[in-house]
Amino acid sequence: MAKKKEENKMEKEQALSLEDAFAQIEEVIGRLETEDITLEQSFAEYNRGMALLAQCNETIDRVEKKVLKINEDGGLDEF
Repeated sequence: MAKKKEENKMEKEQALSLEDAFAQIEEVIGRLETEDITLEQSFAEYNRGMALLAQCNETIDRVEKKVLKINEDGGLDEF
């Protein structure tokens, strides 16, 4: 049951826009900075933040590969 819940959470995170993912990372950081967080909670938040960062990196990589640059002849080449 817990595994299914974790899979659903990961699917939702994968569907996030880059802006939404950055906002969630800010929320994770905020929770990590609180004084009343337990070690287990901080570990879970850290893992969630790292997963969000990995998703952001993948999204940025995909976008960079789609960017086109102008070659010397004035045509467009994929970046």
